[in-house]
Amino acid sequence: MYVDTCKYKRGEKIYKRSLLRHGYREDGKVKHKTIANLSHFSDVEIESLKIALSMKNDIAALKKLANGQVVGDKVVGPVAALYQVANELGVTKALGQTKPARLVLWLIFARLIDQGSRPSAVRLAQTHAACEILGLESFNEDDMYKALDWLDKNQEKIEQRLFEHCPNNKTGNFFLYDVTSSYFEGDKNELATYGYNRDKKKGKKQVVYGLLSDENGEPVSIEAFDGNTKDNKTLHNQLSKLKDRFNCKHITIVGDKGMIKSAQIDEIKESEFCYITTITKPQIRELLRIGTIQFELFESDLCEIFDAEKNIRYIFRRNPLRVKEIKENRDSKIESIKNRVKAANIYLENHKRAKAQTQFKDLSARIKKYKIHKFVSVEADEAARELTFHLDEEALETACKLDGCYVIKTDMPKEDAKKELIHDRYKALAEVEWSFRTSKTGYLEARPIFVCKSNRTRAHLFVVMLAYKIEKHLRNAWSDLNLTVEEGVKSLSTITSVIVTIGDEEIIRVVKPNKRNCELLGRINAMMPEALPCSQSVVATRKKLDNSRKKRTTMGT
Repeated sequence: MYVDTCKYKRGEKIYKRSLLRHGYREDGKVKHKTIANLSHFSDVEIESLKIALSMKNDIAALKKLANGQVVGDKVVGPVAALYQVANELGVTKALGQTKPARLVLWLIFARLIDQGSRPSAVRLAQTHAACEILGLESFNEDDMYKALDWLDKNQEKIEQRLFEHCPNNKTGNFFLYDVTSSYFEGDKNELATYGYNRDKKKGKKQVVYGLLSDENGEPVSIEAFDGNTKDNKTLHNQLSKLKDRFNCKHITIVGDKGMIKSAQIDEIKESEFCYITTITKPQIRELLRIGTIQFELFESDLCEIFDAEKNIRYIFRRNPLRVKEIKENRDSKIESIKNRVKAANIYLENHKRAKAQTQFKDLSARIKKYKIHKFVSVEADEAARELTFHLDEEALETACKLDGCYVIKTDMPKEDAKKELIHDRYKALAEVEWSFRTSKTGYLEARPIFVCKSNRTRAHLFVVMLAYKIEKHLRNAWSDLNLTVEEGVKSLSTITSVIVTIGDEEIIRVVKPNKRNCELLGRINAMMPEALPCSQSVVATRKKLDNSRKKRTTMGT
């Protein structure tokens, strides 16, 4: 006896029929007899009948199954999928199989699943199958901090293994480098220092860190510096890495004008590398003044001038989209000041004791803040109690002249790279900027940094870099699925395990992924395990949440 199920199509509709049938032999031929039509039963009922018929020769086991219990267990999808991606990218191999290495791997996954501190990563492991899939033993937050200590000591070795795993690094000639910073709310971090704050957080200490990537934006190395370190002062370490540690030759460093200045250019040349950077607006005006480049050439798609005396190539163009964007922004600021002048005059008219000079100071400060003071000004007539708006058309025309214009500067020989390639490689710096946006305040949340020691700060940033490496792979794989990586990982969180108890035996089964998750997994060549091993590991934080934090967490949900 068996259940015969099939699907068939009539017109545009698809039908499914299920029959309970009996097979027998008659005159040497196999025949089938339909006992009942089960098509009106649900899929669950039909599947249960199939299981019962498959176990008809073992009634005792069938009774145990009937009396068994199914209890929900842990979230499996994200850890299982991320582990397979980490294997493919060489992250697992680069870290190794020691306990600290596996804990670091969990810190990377936790950064992608639910960002937070080391204790929060421990609590996350209580609900996710970290121990079962990664083979982790019992641990708490102290083990996590020790894992950060281990990661800092072994960062160079791990970066070297990852560098060798990526075939593009062995053949590529371009490396991108940029610097950012993260500020601290407290002042206990050993690397925290007052410096130029990119986040406009005055009075906050910060840490500076630079990211070195290959020409495709794949992260190669990250390094942390004291918070008062200037961008261009960090380049020397990157040149040493490429030359001595990674043993690179015929390399071109790509960086912005704040990174690669004259002193850095000399250092790059001493290392026998080349560079690609841009020049400032005053430098562009100087080249126009001495006749090295002509303004009319900016209107071409992409133009190149070679300065034989300095052995420098200038590649330049004018971006019409950027011209429009800058004009709209400038016009908006001018219109805003006009409206504020009108509002100030109305206020002065209605408030007889108000002073025109006070309004003048406020508007002058705003004009300077908008950076339009070269062509916009305001005059105050105290006797008439009135403000007058002035726009210098000639100065405005001068300011608009170089809108959307940019000049790329390089010492690469023409035979090594055409101007189009130089232009594309400089534009690739946007990938590094995107990585900072994703890693610092976006999805991966490098800040806030919940550690104080300098070595753990460096290790935390390295964890974020490795998490970004996986995030970038997922982003490319899911690029046409109309979701973010964060949304994709949350979708995989619906794949859980259940504990099936039959008699004295416990089996941990993984539920089958739905259609959406099957597509996500297929794009990254990942498969879910059918079952998980029973883990005896105990995961708990040594320090418990205080009542105030519990209350905030509850209110947040």
